Amino acid sequence: MKNNGLATASMVLGIIAICTSFIPIINNASFVMGILAAIFGIIVLLKKGKKGKAIAGLILGVLAIVFTLSLQKSWSDSLNELSNDLDTISGANTDEVLNTSVDVSLGNFAYTDQGYGLFDTKLPVNITNKTGERKSFSIEIEALDANGNRIATDTVYASNLASGQTVNEEAFIFVSSDKIDAMKSATFKIIDASMY
Repeated sequence: MKNNGLATASMVLGIIAICTSFIPIINNASFVMGILAAIFGIIVLLKKGKKGKAIAGLILGVLAIVFTLSLQKSWSDSLNELSNDLDTISGANTDEVLNTSVDVSLGNFAYTDQGYGLFDTKLPVNITNKTGERKSFSIEIEALDANGNRIATDTVYASNLASGQTVNEEAFIFVSSDKIDAMKSATFKIIDASMY
């Protein structure tokens, strides 16, 4: 009689486990129920009890375990991919974006005195899409003095570049007159590269 109860428990746990194995978070309990269903089914089969319910519980328990593990791996992979995409958009993957997706070359800072304390300034920036698809880029550049102190920062955008396409942009086109002397001898460095 005890084996009949275990056989029924095995089948019921197997049914519940298989039905809930597709639901995120709840499928953690499905995994445990699947293990219990399989164990109870094996016990009944070893003790020569009613085999129908035990076999059903064993099969459903094993399937629930397999479904739960495969779906959790799939969800984990999807979350990792989403996290990586967000890092690429936010600039957290700057080194990876610069190494694999975009080529950025910085020209020489140029300025023209317009008189009355006004200057036309620019830093040429060439941006090339190295990916195989259309992408947009945001490149943040900083100007550093000889001591490594930040003078200024600027961001250039390249929108909707086709694969292999290059665009010429200009950074630091608005520099205040009190920073012109420092900018003449500044070192320019890319501090953030985002791709979307």
